[in-house]
Amino acid sequence: MRFGLQIPNFTTDTTPGALFEGVVAMATAAEEAGYDSVWVMDHFYQLPPLGGPSQPMLDSYTLLGALATQTSRVRLGTMVTGVTYRNPAHLAKIVTTLDVLSAGRAILGIGAAWYDVEHEGLGFDFPPAGERLDRLEEALQICRAMFTEEAPTFEGRYYRIHEASNVPAPVQPGGPMILVGGGGEKRTLQLVARYADMANIVGDAVTVAHKVEVLRGHCDAAGRDPSEVTVSRLSTLVLTANEEETAATTDFVEQATGDRPLTADIGTEDQLVARFEELAAAGVDYFVFNMPTGTPDMVRRVGEVLQGAFGS
Repeated sequence: MRFGLQIPNFTTDTTPGALFEGVVAMATAAEEAGYDSVWVMDHFYQLPPLGGPSQPMLDSYTLLGALATQTSRVRLGTMVTGVTYRNPAHLAKIVTTLDVLSAGRAILGIGAAWYDVEHEGLGFDFPPAGERLDRLEEALQICRAMFTEEAPTFEGRYYRIHEASNVPAPVQPGGPMILVGGGGEKRTLQLVARYADMANIVGDAVTVAHKVEVLRGHCDAAGRDPSEVTVSRLSTLVLTANEEETAATTDFVEQATGDRPLTADIGTEDQLVARFEELAAAGVDYFVFNMPTGTPDMVRRVGEVLQGAFGS
């Protein structure tokens, strides 16, 4: 069982360098505590639950390149790149550059994109979901080809490359792992089975178990061994001091979101360990957490708990 840290928000301190120093502190705490990876969101506006566009947001790949110089072991990726934001050949070049800068630690996380407000604000086209998924499929093919072939050519409906050069090549043999974010059962998980190395799913154990079963069916249809696909799960983690605090925090999240916090892991150390054991039994191989109110010390503490329980 492996664990990653997603850093979703940044300090509002306007002192020069303060934003980056805060991110470095979280990333190095994760590395020291045994996390396998560090992730950032690929957004240009902060998300509404974290304050919206008025709050700080850093460009994902510029930030990951900088983090590559401040870390030495953790893998680095976006959770996840919006396919609508970049030409896929350019994206392949960006991720290859990150792989070179990090000595082989890049992961390409990618999805169909969803945040219509930032598309409208910044002038990105936001086509219907079906077209975004079609674009995602073409982008996956182009990125894989540019990671693995010397001069690939691809002609799609939306994107094309012709004898594309990608020099230097990725450090990792076969190129960086590709993660597809999303649990859509008809298209997204089918794309995972055909083109990706990892699937990121959200939800509780029942939801995850169902999605994993659907993914296995797509793998069988594609003639692929399901064990070749790592199943990750992104969630918000809140470590509480006791059961009373767990209940109060859960109630607060329910009231704020209007729903059960199926994508949040809230609990004491023992409660969280039990929850992760249940999710692992449902098919999760790789847990990715964000801690919007966390500190480097909290990141370390959670790492200690996970190491002690699972020996990751």
